[in-house]
Amino acid sequence: MSKRENDNVMKKDKNNRTKLLNVRLTPEEFQQLLRKVQRTTCRTTSEYARKVLLSEPVIVNHRNQSFDGVMVELTRLRRELSTAGSNLNQAVKRLHPLSQIADFRSWLEAYEADKNHLIELVNELNIYSKASKIWLQS
Repeated sequence: MSKRENDNVMKKDKNNRTKLLNVRLTPEEFQQLLRKVQRTTCRTTSEYARKVLLSEPVIVNHRNQSFDGVMVELTRLRRELSTAGSNLNQAVKRLHPLSQIADFRSWLEAYEADKNHLIELVNELNIYSKASKIWLQS
């Protein structure tokens, strides 16, 4: 048997969990357990329970809650910018038939520049928003 085959057999033997352990909990105890699991990097309750029962280290996530207010404000700003951009777009669509008039043509050009800047800001906020969602899950 080659080293690679031997490693694969060893991995299968290690990961093949055939013994079942049943534990009964009250609904309150179960909720407390779930809260503890959610604060860790464990993906399942079983993984968390195995680590605790076998005295393995459990990594607990810590989050700087002072940043939560900033995230709420960024989310509000993103929503407001998106709404403002939508409203501006609707107004300009209604004014497009008037683009033959010289004043409106210059206004539309200025609008396009403002719209592009607004889109850049919304995209930037979206990047921060995605990062914040990842951060809030940790």
